Amino acid sequence: MDITVDTASSSEDRPLISAGMLAVGVTLLVALALFTLALSFSSGWIGHALLADRRSESLTSHMTTIGLDRLRIEENAVRFERQRHDGVLSRVDLALLWPEMRGFSEVDRLRFDDIRQSSGLIFLQISQSTMSRDMSGRLEPIYKQLFEGDPEPGPYGLTAHRFRAGSGYDGEILYTATRPGMPDFAIRCLVNGGTKGQDDGPALDACQRDIHVGHDLSVLYRFSRQKLADWRRIDDAVAAFVNSRLVGDPQ
Repeated sequence: MDITVDTASSSEDRPLISAGMLAVGVTLLVALALFTLALSFSSGWIGHALLADRRSESLTSHMTTIGLDRLRIEENAVRFERQRHDGVLSRVDLALLWPEMRGFSEVDRLRFDDIRQSSGLIFLQISQSTMSRDMSGRLEPIYKQLFEGDPEPGPYGLTAHRFRAGSGYDGEILYTATRPGMPDFAIRCLVNGGTKGQDDGPALDACQRDIHVGHDLSVLYRFSRQKLADWRRIDDAVAAFVNSRLVGDPQ
């Protein structure tokens, strides 16, 4: 008697995934879920550990020479470890709490590390001047040539000036204010929704201004637009902070 085996039917009846393969898959999924859960719980600790390597709470001051100027700056105010030493630097980057104007400490760790509290920080970049004019000095000869439309009333006693497209300042707005006996205040801010990035500090809602201090220093500082109401106090505090750390008579 001929016995014919219907191989096609046998193949179709066979499950696509065997019981063994299914067991392995379930095991892998459970392991992945447990790993994800563990990572979620530990992510805060990991971030804390990574940031801990970059911060210093030492109040030791280092004598820093930048161009014609010498400054004595506390180590806990300096952002990058490579800049925490005595000697010549092309620039030094600082991170300070606002309004205290002090550097990092363990007590204030969350104010430095928690991005939700980053609006309470001011970032300074101190370098030798490469331009003869600071931002206020560039208002008339440079910025005013790039404005489009009439000035508009801005927040906190400021006047808003919009840059024309293609000026190189797309996505930014410049605010000014008159100051008796002093050059007009000028500061650039990203407009709402701006996404210009910075390599060395937060910038999604940043305002930025630079001033001249000492013999030949340019101090560029940035802070959150959320603190724009404090523009007068911040400008005075930044100048006072740097001037108080100059060694020798500033000009």
